Amino acid sequence: MSQGGNVAPSIISANLHIVGNLNTEGEVQVDGTIDGDVSSHALTVGENAKVSGEIVADEVEIRGSIEGRVVARSVKLSKSAHVVGDIVHEVLSIESGAYIEGQLKRAENVKKTESANPAFGNKVEKEADVPAAPAAQAAPAAKKPETAAETRLKSVSG
Repeated sequence: MSQGGNVAPSIISANLHIVGNLNTEGEVQVDGTIDGDVSSHALTVGENAKVSGEIVADEVEIRGSIEGRVVARSVKLSKSAHVVGDIVHEVLSIESGAYIEGQLKRAENVKKTESANPAFGNKVEKEADVPAAPAAQAAPAAKKPETAAETRLKSVSG
């Protein structure tokens, strides 16, 4: 996930808790907690890390917990990943054991400016037209989980 050159990634260590948005053109390694949106070139969320907010990046590797929407050209979910939120992607890799609660939407030409949150500093472009899920809408408690085939069918038809 290197951007090239000799620029070291910014590291959010395990004992660091950030409340607020994080915006960088570089690479970020999160081992701590972020309560806010993250925009970067590349983002790695460590096994014990947690991000609560929208993620917009070119490349995202998730080993820890995400609560929020992920918009990225390339998304890799490791077996320890726990994602509650929609994922908009061009390329998606999911290891066996990864947990996902949300919709997967493949989109062409995903751009970093596709944040659903204009206050985050990114203007919304209509390349991947996926609305953010309403915060007040509760999911039915007794709904059975979708199979992979149902998820694919939904994304193709929908």
